Amino acid sequence: MMIYRNYTKRFFDIICAVAAITVFSWLYLILIIIGAVAMKGNPFFTQLRPGKNEKIFKLIKFRTMDNRKDKDGNLLPDDVRLNKYGRFLRKTSLDELPEAFNILVGDMSVVGPRPQLVRDMVFMTDEQRKRHSVRPGLSGLAQISGRNGITWEEKIEFDLEYIKKITFFNDVKIIVLTVWKSFVKTEGITQEGMDTAEDLGEWLLNIGKIDNKTFEEKNEAAKLLLAGKE
Repeated sequence: MMIYRNYTKRFFDIICAVAAITVFSWLYLILIIIGAVAMKGNPFFTQLRPGKNEKIFKLIKFRTMDNRKDKDGNLLPDDVRLNKYGRFLRKTSLDELPEAFNILVGDMSVVGPRPQLVRDMVFMTDEQRKRHSVRPGLSGLAQISGRNGITWEEKIEFDLEYIKKITFFNDVKIIVLTVWKSFVKTEGITQEGMDTAEDLGEWLLNIGKIDNKTFEEKNEAAKLLLAGKE
């Protein structure tokens, strides 16, 4: 188990990333062209995320929301900017396809805890932040166990459960189930009644586990971590 975790898993990631980029090169080209038209510009979306050992890296995805703004220059609500094409990308998880390049360079793994936002990380307990002891994944145990249809606490518990037993067979099982749930069942893509999943801090605030002061302090801490990284 430790040989796979410490050595073979990275080799497996490289093989999978190269294979995906090669086999789906035609699909990348099509989605880049359609995305440039549908999003009226850059078809890619990048965002800073915490990786292994909480080293911040730039995640790359296909853009699912355009940059339309109101007369004051503020971005319009998510449900307005998320067009039909963006919904299709999310439903099929094709927006995640560019993450193969994150895997290739070593920022991510094929399987592991999903890379959450920096502003999510600061709200996690020390125990929960152990999920960052491994490379974040394109998919993980939480994604095949409900994705955004489960609570934040359940997601993180699944992440911690995964890192306790990382094996080749468990990774293959997660990959197979990810494909099944993404393209066949398409379940748990977003939270019910929401176009974008609720941040961990917002969730904790809404269920009364933190107060407004703590919420603001943690968000400021996240901004400090991101300062100079953009």
